[in-house]
Amino acid sequence: MFFHTISLAESKFLFTFASKFEIRHQKQNNMKNLDWANLSFGYMKTDYNVRCYYRDGKWGEIEVSSEEYINMHMAATCLHYGQEAFEGLKAYRCPDGKVRVFRVKDNAARLQSTCRGIMMPEVPTELFEEMVHKVVRLNQEWIPTYESGATLYIRPLLIGTSAQVGVHPSKEYLFLIFVTPVGPYFKGGFASNPYVIIRDHDRSAPLGTGIYKVGGNYAASLFANNLAHEKGYACEFYLDAKEKKYIDECGAANFFGIKNNTYVTPKSTSILPSITNKSLMQVAEDLGLKVERRPIPEEELATFEEAGACGTAAVISPISYIDDLETGKRYDFGAQPGPVSKKLFDTLRGIQYGILEDKHGWTTVVIE
Repeated sequence: MFFHTISLAESKFLFTFASKFEIRHQKQNNMKNLDWANLSFGYMKTDYNVRCYYRDGKWGEIEVSSEEYINMHMAATCLHYGQEAFEGLKAYRCPDGKVRVFRVKDNAARLQSTCRGIMMPEVPTELFEEMVHKVVRLNQEWIPTYESGATLYIRPLLIGTSAQVGVHPSKEYLFLIFVTPVGPYFKGGFASNPYVIIRDHDRSAPLGTGIYKVGGNYAASLFANNLAHEKGYACEFYLDAKEKKYIDECGAANFFGIKNNTYVTPKSTSILPSITNKSLMQVAEDLGLKVERRPIPEEELATFEEAGACGTAAVISPISYIDDLETGKRYDFGAQPGPVSKKLFDTLRGIQYGILEDKHGWTTVVIE
C-alpha cells in the first residue's frame, strides 16, 4: 500500500476544488423541477420578494416577504393618479456556474429619472442594487438553466401609497422587487415577426411621459396592440404623435434599422431610453458599424436592409416586414433574421452570459 503525504498548498487546492464542485452540484440539485426550456413569458410565483417603505421623508429598512399581495389604502395615489413606476432587468445563470445581472446601475438611473418626472422620491442606487442582489439570491432556485435559454426576470416597482383624493404627490411610497422565471417574449424566440403601423392611436406624446417607464404608457398601448393581434401581426408600430411622419416605437420596444454598415435608431422625446438599445449601439460600434441616433422618416424604412425591435424582454426581435395599411405599402426586411442583427444579438447575449469579454463593465456577479 502506498501513501502520499500532501503539502499544505496541495491540501488547500483540493479543498477549494472539492468545495466549488460541491457548491455547483448543490446548485443544480436545489433548482426547482421545472421544464425550463418551455417556459412562457409570464408570471410564476417564486419564494420571496423584497420591500422598502418611504415614510417621514426617508427610506426604511429592507424587508423580505413571501406574500404576493400588497395591503394598501383604496385612495392610494398610485391607483388614482398614476404615481407608479417600474423597471425590468434579468439575472442570467451562466456556463461558468455564476449568476450575473446586466447594467443594474442603468436601471437604477432610469428609475430615478422617472421619479423626478412624476414627483416621487428617488430610490438611491445603492438601495436599488442591494435589493436586486438580495431578491436574486433569495430566489436562486428559480433561476433557469443556461442551456434552456430562459432567464430570471426582475421587476422593481415603485408606487405612491398615501390616501388622498386631491391631485398631489404622495407622502408615502413602497418600493418592491419580485422575480419570476421567463422564457422568450415572442414564442418563436429569435425569429422575425411582422408589425403594422397604427396611426389612430398614440402610446405617448412628445412632451409627455413617454421617456419615463410608467404604467400609463403601457395602458395607452393596449388597444393598438390588441388591434394589431386581431389583424394577424405580432405587434403595433407607432409613428410620432405630432406629425405622423417619423418612426417612434415598435410597441413598447425601441426600433433600429441596419443599412450601409450603419445602426440607425430614432431620436425622440416621446420614447423610453432603452438600456438594451443603448448597449446595442455600443456593441455596434465595437463591431465596426457606424451609429446614428436621429429622426427617421417613415419612407426611410424602404432603405433598410434589416430592422428590429429591442428591449429587455426580447433583447432583439427582428422584423420581417412592416405594413402601412393606410397607404398599402409593405416594408420588407426578409423572413429570416439578418446577419448583422444576429451578430448583435449573439454578442450582447455572450456578454450577458459571461461568455464574451465584458470590456464595458456591464455585468455584475450576484452569485459566485
